[in-house]
Amino acid sequence: MSTSVIKTSEAMATEVWFDSDMMHVRLLDGREISVPVEWFPKLRNASDEQRKKWRLIGKGIGIHWKDIDEDISVAALLVG
Repeated sequence: MSTSVIKTSEAMATEVWFDSDMMHVRLLDGREISVPVEWFPKLRNASDEQRKKWRLIGKGIGIHWKDIDEDISVAALLVG
């Protein structure tokens, strides 16, 4: 029997971008995560300019948007 394990403790973001409905995050190991912007009300209500003003927290374990006071961990994105 095989099981799938999601490695959350080692996951680090390197890049973030948006399209009309989704937030996309590229991880250091090459994986890409896409999640609905709808999951994050502050990001959903933010302007395109505010969404572009992100920075990495802790070498990539999280993402911070100062203008809208939002923090999202990569581990939480992987767990869903």
